Amino acid sequence: MGHARKQRNLDRSAIVAAVQAKQKREERRRNFWIYGTSSVVILALIVTVVSVFVVNQETKSQISAAADKPIDGVQSFDGLSRNHTSSEVAYPQNPPVGGDHAPQLVNCGIYTDPVNTGEALHSLEHGAVWVTYRADLPQKEIDALAQEAASHPYELLSPYPDLPSPVVATAWGKQLKLDSANDPRLPVFLQAYLQGPQTPEPGAPCSGGSQG
Repeated sequence: MGHARKQRNLDRSAIVAAVQAKQKREERRRNFWIYGTSSVVILALIVTVVSVFVVNQETKSQISAAADKPIDGVQSFDGLSRNHTSSEVAYPQNPPVGGDHAPQLVNCGIYTDPVNTGEALHSLEHGAVWVTYRADLPQKEIDALAQEAASHPYELLSPYPDLPSPVVATAWGKQLKLDSANDPRLPVFLQAYLQGPQTPEPGAPCSGGSQG
């Protein structure tokens, strides 16, 4: 009887050992898939981040290179007066690119309503670029313009009545008419003329003025 009991105990121990071994093998397989899958996901994320960074750097380099060359469609205007006046001024361009303007500037930033034209010109005098758009521009394009403007402290974005094209980018003495907010010339214009060589008062602030 003692021998039989001992044999049963041995059999039970063998069964327990086999079950535990099977559980360990299954756990190792699960860990392999968990850690293996996690590693693949992390590697994919790293590759994606690096790829986006490389593409962004290449895009910035391309924009900088294009900004050093003449930009197709840009109009230039010379001999612009710069007197401060509180009187209404008739400007030959739409929107104006310079001339006599308000004593105070409008703070650079994003506006959903038209801003004071004379104050916007004062901002251009300080090196701002004023991007204007028609009120009926698709919201998706307005959002794209706002996203771009948010990254430039010297950019002014606002709607403007009776524009000659859906979007117009204006710096002091420089203007570019665009059919779309997605025109690749817009970031090139910004690169060339935000605090660009056309600025009458480079380094002057685009803050401390009115809110439109």
